[in-house]
Amino acid sequence: MFSWLEKNPFFFAVAVFIVIAYAGIVEVLPNFTENARPIEGKKPYTVLQLAGRQIYIKESCNACHSQLIRPFKSETDRYGMYSVSGEYAYDRPFLWGSKRTGPDLMRVGSYRTTDWHENHMWEPTSVVPHSIMPAYKHMFKNDADIETAYAEALTVKKVFNVSYDVPGGIKLGSWKDAQEEVKAEAQVIVDEMKNEEVKKAFAKGEIKEIVALIAYLNSLK
Repeated sequence: MFSWLEKNPFFFAVAVFIVIAYAGIVEVLPNFTENARPIEGKKPYTVLQLAGRQIYIKESCNACHSQLIRPFKSETDRYGMYSVSGEYAYDRPFLWGSKRTGPDLMRVGSYRTTDWHENHMWEPTSVVPHSIMPAYKHMFKNDADIETAYAEALTVKKVFNVSYDVPGGIKLGSWKDAQEEVKAEAQVIVDEMKNEEVKKAFAKGEIKEIVALIAYLNSLK
């Protein structure tokens, strides 16, 4: 058979291609699958964080901010440890981005506070004097869509088998339970904010978009 292949260059090339492709698949796929698993300590997004993520997407924040730190010294010096695939295991869709009008936000939760985000979203130039980012004052007035966020969490749990309700993980119970958990998580953020209108709204049972967005940004570490 081998002598026949040697006399037929075309079929010889096809055979070589098939062998190399098969070997590549055997070598790459298992490692790729392993790397795509959640890194140790990584948890699914809470319902409030998912609501904030939906706002992040709705406002097209990913058009100006990436969430992907490349393995270059210039990037790791500025943003921290480079990104690895297991950090995105619960991201649907990925928000890697390809343009940086503003800085990368992959680890923004590690070096920015709730107070900073509040001031930045209300008036960006108050904390970054030369910022060209517009103000997002409407987020302090609009209510976050908690119901849709809960529906998303429930969907990924059932369809994609996302690891909610595992020991030491994020709990995702009934809608009533989720509302209580969202309220408790939001309470921590609201307590750290200064905006009185947001505080008054929360006292009436309303959770503003800015609260959900900050919850999401604080989770990026």
